[in-house]
Amino acid sequence: MNTLRNKVQLIGNLGNDPEIITTESGKKLAKFSIATNESYKDSKGERVTDTQWHNVIAWGKIAEIIESYVTKGKEVAIEGKLINRSWEDKEGNKRYTTEVVCNELLMLGKS
Repeated sequence: MNTLRNKVQLIGNLGNDPEIITTESGKKLAKFSIATNESYKDSKGERVTDTQWHNVIAWGKIAEIIESYVTKGKEVAIEGKLINRSWEDKEGNKRYTTEVVCNELLMLGKS
């Protein structure tokens, strides 16, 4: 059960083209966000769609695949783990973010 402690699986659509960064050592990093949608009926019986946005990063070979084949609007399934980061912005304020570090990627939908 140790492998299930920090695992996330999402299916969603990219909100923008991925940002691709090449580190000084030559390793690729892909940053992108995906939207997941969940529909339900409210108390009046009307269908409501709840959209959640998830920040995703991918390294190495997966980042190279993303760079070549994944664009805005594409539907993907990802698997990875959650990480929390903090940093200081230009004004000295502490900022926080949660990201999914993708270690598996499946492209869905039409090519």
